[in-house]
Amino acid sequence: MTSPFLRLGAFYFFYFAVIGGFQPYWGLYLQGQGFSPAAIGELMAIVMATRIIAPNFWGYIADHTGKRLQLVRFGAFMMLLVWLGVFWAREYWSLALVLLAYGFFQNAILAQFEAVTMAHLGARRERYSLIRLWGSLGFIVTGTGLGILFDHISVDSLPIWLLACALATWLSSLLVPDIKTPKRHEASDGLWTILKRQPVWAFFLAHFLLQFSHAPYYTFYSIHLEEHGYSRTEIGWLWGVGVLAEILLFLVMHRFMPWLGEMRLMLWSLLLAGMRWLVIGFMVDSHVAIWLAQLLHAASFATFHAAAMVLIYRHFGDGHQGQGQAIYSMLWGMGVAIGSLLTGMVWAASTSAWVFAAAALMCLLAWIVLMAAKQTPTSLLRPNHLA
Repeated sequence: MTSPFLRLGAFYFFYFAVIGGFQPYWGLYLQGQGFSPAAIGELMAIVMATRIIAPNFWGYIADHTGKRLQLVRFGAFMMLLVWLGVFWAREYWSLALVLLAYGFFQNAILAQFEAVTMAHLGARRERYSLIRLWGSLGFIVTGTGLGILFDHISVDSLPIWLLACALATWLSSLLVPDIKTPKRHEASDGLWTILKRQPVWAFFLAHFLLQFSHAPYYTFYSIHLEEHGYSRTEIGWLWGVGVLAEILLFLVMHRFMPWLGEMRLMLWSLLLAGMRWLVIGFMVDSHVAIWLAQLLHAASFATFHAAAMVLIYRHFGDGHQGQGQAIYSMLWGMGVAIGSLLTGMVWAASTSAWVFAAAALMCLLAWIVLMAAKQTPTSLLRPNHLA
């Protein structure tokens, strides 16, 4: 790949390195700080809930100014600055305030960077997955590396490692070459007109349900495994294997996406995601089953996400890319935030297996929603055929 693509990949690497440290170990960090399961669910939900407002707010600005990369750089710097507050915030409300501000910037910049990446790719949009896989590599480095490390040192050092990754994220954003991205123009279809198309709103509803189903995994997966005797080294490797499967899928996605189409890929993703949650919930004592279930991360995340990026570009065009990406990000955050709150409320009082069974049910509902909207195998590929 040419230099701009390597620089795009570097940003994804460090941005997701932050997430690779945060998602697997933030719950364990909070548990070590003495927070209850309900409080852990609430604090995780706060970060995810910022996706409801932040991406749309930034998407509106980006679509009217076209200055997406400048907004990404500003947001990455503010994410770094705000994270410093974690080092003094120890009580629930002070930590909640820091996480609220951190999430506002951390969750806002990705949607705009996705639009920058698509602009750099131009007609080669199917190669998006080859750049995005660098984010998966970043997740593996911290997700697996910190798991090994935390078997030897305290998880209390997590904020320091995340600070270093946040600094690298901001510095890498400064290296990305700027590119002109379209502003919103009145000649394009209105946002509401696009959202009223059945395949579009059905896709967004299915996306929300899928992210809702991920809440137990994002919030309590590491705690769930530790309660069943898994070491932190093994937990780290399990997170890493899931993302490795994601990388392998990203490497070949551009070859078979035009052949299969977004709709089929997303339908299969939903079914396999539901299977994954059932295995994690009911077969947690089988190490072989849990390792195999992590391979399904390629379906529950990578396949669905790569297909979604192409779908959003097709339906929202140039003029509404920022807001289309922002809605996608918003529903991601809303699904995980609501799911995390509910999971935190019932985790201590219920059997974890049935929590993951409920997650599988959400995937089935999402599959039904997409199937009901399906008109042809390529209906999501041709917005001009839709009312």
